[in-house]
Amino acid sequence: MKRVVIKIGTNVIAKNNNELDAISMKHIVEQIVELHKKGHEIILVSSGAVGAGRGRVSLKQHTNDVTKRQVLAAVGQIILMGEYNKLFGKHHLTCAQVLATKQDFGSRIHFLNMKNCFEGLLHEKIIPIVNENDVVSVTELMFTDNDELAGLVAGMMGADAVLLLSSVDGVLDKDGKVVQEIKQGDTQWKESVSEQKSLFGRGGMVTKCKMAHKLSSIGIDVYIANGRQGKVLGDIIDGKKVGTHFVAQSQHISSAKKWVAYAEGYEKGVVHLNICAEPALRKGPNSLLPVGITRVEGSFQKGDVIKIKNHEGNDIGFGRAEYGSEIACMYAGKKGKKVLVHYDYLYLV
Repeated sequence: MKRVVIKIGTNVIAKNNNELDAISMKHIVEQIVELHKKGHEIILVSSGAVGAGRGRVSLKQHTNDVTKRQVLAAVGQIILMGEYNKLFGKHHLTCAQVLATKQDFGSRIHFLNMKNCFEGLLHEKIIPIVNENDVVSVTELMFTDNDELAGLVAGMMGADAVLLLSSVDGVLDKDGKVVQEIKQGDTQWKESVSEQKSLFGRGGMVTKCKMAHKLSSIGIDVYIANGRQGKVLGDIIDGKKVGTHFVAQSQHISSAKKWVAYAEGYEKGVVHLNICAEPALRKGPNSLLPVGITRVEGSFQKGDVIKIKNHEGNDIGFGRAEYGSEIACMYAGKKGKKVLVHYDYLYLV
């Protein structure tokens, strides 16, 4: 059995006129049902709410962009979930709506509450369908796109694999051929990846690849493939050469470390290290002691995620603080003080 996060891009389930493509959605759901029957645990991250709303309502011209997105999402989400509910219901499967915001992953308490909900749904054989809560997620509170959301959910749930389905066949090389496999350390693919955004969504191949590379570094296999191509889901799970496979490194990483690993953009503060501290941390397994800290920036509390920089100012990792910034400032550079970041909650890039 595998635990799989499947992300469906808007281009896979929407027509050019913004309406949902019922035939494509039916095809995707049938594939998910087959995987479910084989015992796989499936979490579906689905875009399409804003597009569905755009196909239903015409907004007044003076409506600002933020309000437009909120209105379209509010209208479209119920349309999207209604279609999924109907399609899964035909196979006697129950699906559940989970709307998430960026803030839900910044707090360890929110993180664990959400994880508990997902575990409960999977235990009851219910298909969680996740989307960003666009009604309240605006500007800096937004995910880069649903690829980022899928990555966060995968890290949180200890997924075995993430399948990113879009309207392209995978990562293409300079000659336009699909790159079948990308391993840790491979960088040639970066030269040919396009910055172009998708037709309906906010994302593009660059954000997909960045997320895929990060997930593979924490032990999760990632596949980028064409969601409109045959039985793509079953083919990938069966090990067939479909799309682009970002190969997971074999090192086991705990759920707590995966949460910390995905903390970029959620950190509440920064600590700077002296020249000796980084080599000591990388020898491992070592915790971050105040004696190796030269400077503390920002205001953070116990349990918050903080960024770690080396003596040259380069980002080298993230960690969960064992106490707040005021105490960290007092302890900085001193011997014999309590660990600021325990090894169990330390992730180095």
